Amino acid sequence: MDQTTGSAAPADASARELIIADIRKQQNLLLAVAGGLGTAIAAAIGWAVITVVTQMELGIVAIAVGYAVGRVIRELGKGIDPVFGYIGAALALFGCVLGNFLSAVGFYAQSQHIEFGQAFASLDAGMAQRLMEAFFSPMDLIFYGIAIYEGYRFSFKYRAH
Repeated sequence: MDQTTGSAAPADASARELIIADIRKQQNLLLAVAGGLGTAIAAAIGWAVITVVTQMELGIVAIAVGYAVGRVIRELGKGIDPVFGYIGAALALFGCVLGNFLSAVGFYAQSQHIEFGQAFASLDAGMAQRLMEAFFSPMDLIFYGIAIYEGYRFSFKYRAH
């Protein structure tokens, strides 16, 4: 303890800064983004398969997307800076929206009695927008919010205070 201020000695603060600097050297934003993007895409495909097979949109899948994206970013990025959380949140949202979109295409393919790839290839921007509007539910926003939160929260290796 410092006699004049009653606070921790400056040596403790400088040791802490050295530890944080060492952790920052291990961060890998590029790997975090690549892994998070790959996970978001894979999770979106999983979301679409589950939704089309069960004929139900399960909110728990959106939560799983956010968790998976955040955990991959955490493991690959080893980040402590806020940017890792922002990337996790954005990619979790991307995975959820893509999952909803792929589900809508899957349902469209079923209704037209065509293969998924054929339905996907036949889409234009207007049709894609109409599909998203038709399959959107206000409840989606709640689960997107949870996924965003989880994508942010689980993206950090350590939390620097």
